[in-house]
Amino acid sequence: MAEENKFTELKSTLIKAKAPGADDAAKVDNKRDAQGRAYATGRRKESVARVWIKPGSGKIIVNGRDETVYFARPVLRMILRQPLIAAGRDGQFDVVVTVNGGGLSGQAGAVRHGISRALVAYEPSLRPVLKPGGFLTRDPRAVERKKYGRKGARKSFQFSKR
Repeated sequence: MAEENKFTELKSTLIKAKAPGADDAAKVDNKRDAQGRAYATGRRKESVARVWIKPGSGKIIVNGRDETVYFARPVLRMILRQPLIAAGRDGQFDVVVTVNGGGLSGQAGAVRHGISRALVAYEPSLRPVLKPGGFLTRDPRAVERKKYGRKGARKSFQFSKR
C-alpha cells in the first residue's frame, strides 16, 4: 500500500514537471503578432535583414521593391528561395524584408537566414528540415581586419632588398 502511494506521488510529480513543457509549446505558437506574421532577424557579413512572413501568394518584397528588382541576379534570388523550397513552402508565404548594410551578396545571405528563422518561428515543425541544410546557422565568415605593418589583412608591402 505504501508503494502504491509512492507511485501516485511520483506520477503526480511527473505530471507537474510536464506541465511547463506544455506551456512552452503554447509560447512557441505565440511567436506571431496581431496580424498573424512571424518575425525574425537574419545576418550575414555586415548585412542585417528584418523579415516578416505571413500566409499568402508567395510574394517577396525587399525594401519596398519586388525581389526581381532589388536582387537582379538570378543567383541571389535563388539564395532567397532556398529555405522556402527546402521546407516545401514556396508560394505559400508572403515575405516582407528590410535589409541594410553590406553588399548584395551579403544581403541575400542575411535575407535567407532571416526567412529560415521566421519559418521556424511560424511553424516549429520545420526545424528538423531546415537545420540539416544549414539554413538556421549564422555564417560566421567576415572580412579579416587589416594588420599594422602590412598593406592588408595578409598582404605585405613590396619588399625592397636595397
